[in-house]
Amino acid sequence: MFKDRKILVCVTGSIAVSRVCDLLSDLRKKGARLTCAMTKGALEFITPLTLRSLSGGQVYSDLFQEFQGVLHTTLADESELILVMPASANVISRLANGFADDLVTCTILASHARVLVVPAMNDHMYTHPATQENMKKLKGFGYEFLEPVKGPLVCGREEVGHIAPQDAILAKMESLLPKK
Repeated sequence: MFKDRKILVCVTGSIAVSRVCDLLSDLRKKGARLTCAMTKGALEFITPLTLRSLSGGQVYSDLFQEFQGVLHTTLADESELILVMPASANVISRLANGFADDLVTCTILASHARVLVVPAMNDHMYTHPATQENMKKLKGFGYEFLEPVKGPLVCGREEVGHIAPQDAILAKMESLLPKK
């Protein structure tokens, strides 16, 4: 199902970014054609070189980097599915409110592809009414979510906010890819 499918993986600032590494490796083995876009926050947790090595594809982090054409619209038009993983409360809020102030938000707002959001954050941030309202708003726009699960959090608690299991993410991605 993933062979030659064009998937854009948008990586945001979260300690759960380590989970993207395993997912990229699996998707690459399955033949997916992967491209990554990173927020500035993501750059604090992982390097573009790591993502490029695991995905086998290009990695972009700057809306204004040199590119033949218009980077965000090219990524938007070429993607069959956009995965936002891990999705921070910050990027969820920015998307819900129509912000287009970096490569990730500009690309998603310019795309007609299905968007799968996989949140990972502190339980208090996840259950905060603002985050819940922003997620509800994005669902109203047609975004799909794979909710976090109860698990160990960086703060030491075991609560809801832990990123969903990889098999669930792969299954949800597969269900959202357009049929060929």
